[in-house]
Parts: sequence; C-alpha cells; structure tokens
Amino acid sequence: MNRIRYYVEDQIFGVCARLGEKLSISASSIRLYFIYATFLAFGSPIIIYLVLAFWLELRKHWRRHNSPTIWEL
Repeated sequence: MNRIRYYVEDQIFGVCARLGEKLSISASSIRLYFIYATFLAFGSPIIIYLVLAFWLELRKHWRRHNSPTIWEL
C-alpha cells in the first residue's frame, strides 16, 4: 500500500506532501481537508492546488537552473 501511495505522490505534483512537511501535519489529513473544502466551496480549491503545483515545479526548475550538473554545462 505504501508503494502505491509513494507512486501516486510522485506522479501527482506532491503539493499535499510538501505542505505536510512544512506544517508538520500528515499529508493524508491535508488531502482529506482539501477534498472536504473542494466539495464545500464548489471546486474553487482546485485552482489553489494547481497554483501551488505550478509554484513547486517552477521552484524545481529554478534550482536546477541555478546549480546545473556537469552534463548541462
């Protein structure tokens, strides 16, 4: 079961896991709160999730650009 969870977390953006690490909360509880908020707010938290996912990917590219590997030089 853990393999499936880690696979899904790697394939999906990892926003909940990253927030869980930063806030010291389990990622599964953040996912549940996100699901509840999505139903209560008629889907608007999906936009917040996508913005956070975009920001995480952008930061990953910035880090890669600022410290290139030997093959990228």
